[in-house]
Amino acid sequence: MKKLLLCAAAAAAFATAAYAAPAPLDGARIMQDIKVLSSDAFEGRGPATPGEEKTVAYLIQQMKAAGLQPAGDKQADGSRAWTQDVPLARFATKGPVAACFTAAGQVRSLTQGEEIAIRAAQTGVDRLTVKDAPVVFVGYGVKAPERNWDDFKGMDLKGKVALVLVNDPDFETGEGDFGGKAMTYYGRWTYKYEEAARQGAIGFLVIHETAPASYGWATVKNSNTNEIFDVIRKDPTEAHAPLEGWVQRDLAVDLMKAAGLDFEALKAQAQTRDFKPVELKGVTFSTDYAVDAQKVVSKNVLGVVPGKSRPEERVFYTAHWDHLGVGLPDAKGDRIYNGALDNASGTAALLELGRAFAKGPKPERSVVFLAVTAEEKGLLGSEYYADNPIYPLATTVASLNMDGVNLIGPTRDVTMSGDAPLTLKDDLVRVAAAKGMTFSPDPNPQAGSFFRSDHFPFAKRGVPAISFGSGEDLVDGGKAAGKALSEAYVKDKYHQPADEFDPNWKTDGLVQELSIFYEMGSELANSKTWPEWKAGAEFKAERDKTAASRK
Repeated sequence: MKKLLLCAAAAAAFATAAYAAPAPLDGARIMQDIKVLSSDAFEGRGPATPGEEKTVAYLIQQMKAAGLQPAGDKQADGSRAWTQDVPLARFATKGPVAACFTAAGQVRSLTQGEEIAIRAAQTGVDRLTVKDAPVVFVGYGVKAPERNWDDFKGMDLKGKVALVLVNDPDFETGEGDFGGKAMTYYGRWTYKYEEAARQGAIGFLVIHETAPASYGWATVKNSNTNEIFDVIRKDPTEAHAPLEGWVQRDLAVDLMKAAGLDFEALKAQAQTRDFKPVELKGVTFSTDYAVDAQKVVSKNVLGVVPGKSRPEERVFYTAHWDHLGVGLPDAKGDRIYNGALDNASGTAALLELGRAFAKGPKPERSVVFLAVTAEEKGLLGSEYYADNPIYPLATTVASLNMDGVNLIGPTRDVTMSGDAPLTLKDDLVRVAAAKGMTFSPDPNPQAGSFFRSDHFPFAKRGVPAISFGSGEDLVDGGKAAGKALSEAYVKDKYHQPADEFDPNWKTDGLVQELSIFYEMGSELANSKTWPEWKAGAEFKAERDKTAASRK
């Protein structure tokens, strides 16, 4: 996922005047879409499930009614479908997951979802069996030649299981070779697993700590013990080690203690360039479980308002329609992960923006509304689109993403995921300022939000892209209240069955927030200018390769 802040907008007393939307954005209609999409009938909108079929049908129905035109795969007769096929591999554990550590001769059996969360193996095997594999602590598991950093120091990890810390070596101190608190891609758990495959390890087990992960164990448990998806790969072992999973911090502490090691001391060592891997002597890991691997086809959904003078230049709005589907029950026995805020709200906002553009003056450039699948499985729908674009990325003007929208009331500020240096940020600051709002930098850069939403696959291929974020400076309660509400959501609802529709949610901030994004998209759609990455931006060189395509 991503970043989900719960706030935005201006005081109700002056929202109608100062924050009137420049387009007929209907908060009640957005709420109705959220209610439908997050209802139990949609079964948590899991990809390749009956919930997907209902979701895709609903999105197509609403896009048609809005007056959009289909913008998906080209059909035999030359017309466009409403969808883009997204072929995926689906992996699920079958039956019980047996797992244990042996330390100092004592066997410690583990309960899947409690002390450990093992992902279904994605290497194509029908059963994963690991027997008494040695365990090695590899610090943050980073190999970054450009930073002269190597946590592995030539250690042969073949046949071994590695324990690895989440986030970057800078996280604890806020300073160092990785840019301080703001997470780099080396800090993402996805990178850790990719490096496990490159190192030839049996696998990595990421040590969970709430602060550096930016979410609690419940999120880890619910995201990793259900079905796992990936793109179709010629050789899955190039991207995945056999074993991928998480362990609780306290378990890691106990294992190190049994091996005569101190967790905190080793973590401090791992924050330095001189760190060397440490084998946990006398500690081994074993697991055994069956895997059901299938190929499935999921759907991205695309509608468009064609441009009247430059239709081949396209502004994209994106949001992911999927959530976690049906999974492990919570304390109340609820097994449906409704995903109301994450991301029925963003999907509903996407539909409403589509209605506004379809009913408003026809733009000069085309405006595409892309609802992507499998974001919760690793940004797979947006990754597939960006790797197999229906329309050239060179003439894609920008990607404006929504991952959760404001549903609790007005704020004085807006933000975005990460702090990428690009002119779209300047546009966001300017449009918000015209509405009396300030811009606040990402309040939680250590969470790596820039890498966790559907704008990122566009960005890394050079397309200027941002993910809009609601501010935390609530008009009613200020920054303290906004931060408390955001933290409460992450703790109690994020990736949990409790993320359900609330009839008490407010729409004033929601409409004001969307009006900012509408105005940004409208400006881009009626302009001849192209957003740019600024000097020094990570993705500027990739965009510059196609500069001749943009006149």
